[in-house]
Amino acid sequence: MSIGHTLLGLLESGPRHGYDLKRAFDEKFGHDKPLHYGQVYSTMSRLLKNGLVEVDGIEAGDGPERKRYAITEAGITDVGRWLASPEKPEPYLTSTLYTKVVLALLTGRDAGDLLDTQRAEHLRMMRALTDRKRKGDLADQLICDHALFHLEADLRWLELTTARLGQLAKAVTV
Repeated sequence: MSIGHTLLGLLESGPRHGYDLKRAFDEKFGHDKPLHYGQVYSTMSRLLKNGLVEVDGIEAGDGPERKRYAITEAGITDVGRWLASPEKPEPYLTSTLYTKVVLALLTGRDAGDLLDTQRAEHLRMMRALTDRKRKGDLADQLICDHALFHLEADLRWLELTTARLGQLAKAVTV
């Protein structure tokens, strides 16, 4: 996820302070991984330097001055370009799980046990996500569906690999 583009997109609805941006980000996108304040302010500094935002006002408070940021026309153009460009699909051609299976075979360990343990962990995560989805709002439901579909594909791969474990053992131990 591009934090900079996300913050720019949030600014399109109107100027905000860094604190407000962090809160909006966390509410909409950061349920599982909230932003750190330092990340917000370092990103805003970079966006300011690149001319994608401007300081719309400064307010004195009990602590440090609070800057209010506004998106520039260049920032709006940049967000539009980012939103219009497709994300590169992640084919997972390098997989830690595949590496573990092959290494288990090469070292004489039981790759079937490894696959069973991984299957159990995937099912545990799927149950947790399904419970979260059931209790969540629409945004939570959609993000959980995304994760569940990926875990479902992983489970299919685990089943296929388990079925082909004998063939794989012959192929990698030659």
